[in-house]
Amino acid sequence: MRGPQVRFCERRGGATCRAYSTQAPESSPAGGGRWSTKRKMSVVLELLRGADLEATSRKHRVTIATLTQWRDRFLAGGEGGMKSREVDVDDEENRRLKSVVANLSVDNELLREKIARLESNRPLAFWKSKP
Repeated sequence: MRGPQVRFCERRGGATCRAYSTQAPESSPAGGGRWSTKRKMSVVLELLRGADLEATSRKHRVTIATLTQWRDRFLAGGEGGMKSREVDVDDEENRRLKSVVANLSVDNELLREKIARLESNRPLAFWKSKP
């Protein structure tokens, strides 16, 4: 049950009356209260299908700024969903390149060790003497 709402009362000559609303905010015709994600999405889809922004604002009793914000968030989320595939491709490419760099680093270290042994006139491989 929602708290009291002040409204104009004609029976009392214009004095304010207190009324209690038993409807959930989602089902109230005025559109007050919190909006569920599904409800916001249905309004945004209505806008994207070509409904007039002002008429939709009046119909659902939501400001144009709020509707615009919902629409922008909805479109940004869709854009993020479209980019997720590109991110996966980039991650795969990064993993492959890191592997190449690691292999080159190991090869480079082995070559430096080989150069150091050649410069000190030591054999490249350690030979065991035969008994």
